[in-house]
Amino acid sequence: MRKQAAVRQSDVLSVLKGHKKPMTAYAILDEMKRDEPDIAAPTVYRALAALTDQGRAHKLESIKSFVPCRCEHHAAVPVLAICEDCGAVEEHDGTPLLAELSAISTRSKFAATRHIVEMHGLCNGCTA
Repeated sequence: MRKQAAVRQSDVLSVLKGHKKPMTAYAILDEMKRDEPDIAAPTVYRALAALTDQGRAHKLESIKSFVPCRCEHHAAVPVLAICEDCGAVEEHDGTPLLAELSAISTRSKFAATRHIVEMHGLCNGCTA
């Protein structure tokens, strides 16, 4: 019996929340295959697409991975700080950046559909 999309999304989000570090779609798939050997990659990709559209998960474009949303975004501008040593991701509310991002879009005549900021460096634990 096929699971409904909302249930699949919940399953994928549970896997993401169960890990401290970002996960690729295939890492999520591998974990889900333990309980459901017949699950296929498109199922996970569809769930991830829906979760990112809903703002319940974030895609880290630079490392082709996903993390669950861990804070409230008043105007949907997450700022994700990615540690290049340990892989930890810290999430911050970047709502104050929205005005400048919108101005950049307007100046370049670019119609932004979503905003996400990724920063790479070393977390406090890795610089100590």
